[in-house]
Amino acid sequence: MTRILIVNGHPDPDEGHFVHALTDAYADGARAIGHEVRRIDVGSLEFDSVRNLADFEKGTPPPAIRRAQDDLLWAEHWVLAYPLWLGSMPGRFKSFVEQALRPNFAFGPRNGRGMPKKLLKGRSARIVVTMGMPALFYRPYYRSHSLKSLERNVLAFVGIAPVRASIVGLVDKLGADGRKRWLARMKYLGAKAV
Repeated sequence: MTRILIVNGHPDPDEGHFVHALTDAYADGARAIGHEVRRIDVGSLEFDSVRNLADFEKGTPPPAIRRAQDDLLWAEHWVLAYPLWLGSMPGRFKSFVEQALRPNFAFGPRNGRGMPKKLLKGRSARIVVTMGMPALFYRPYYRSHSLKSLERNVLAFVGIAPVRASIVGLVDKLGADGRKRWLARMKYLGAKAV
């Protein structure tokens, strides 16, 4: 059994958003098999943005972020879900990532070759991105910019591998059948803990 942390990065806690349903389905599938699941809903957390380098490097994370860091360390597999806003992750979710994945928690001092130590090795992740545009358009035209940035510049940087992705395009036009298929897919992925 796998210890799974689901981070719902939607900044609005209103349960009507499809990101919430997708993360619920993943959790349901995981729990049904016996995986341990914890959840962080970024839209419900109280924290400020990191405002300067000194705070990022040496500041004390707010209490909600310290609790989130405990969950991040506990988990063997992360699920990071967010809606695509203006071509990237919502600012609130980006602030969460900056607050949580600080130096000496997510990465350590540079080695002799100038590369920082990856402190979160041994974990895998799945990124789930919802968007209004077609997923097929997002991949070649925008080159999955937001997804690749999170994958390469954040998760790989701190040692998370492998990282898999699910891109849910045309989210507002899916209809009942399309939503049902995506929820079944998330439930299946949760059961497999991938």
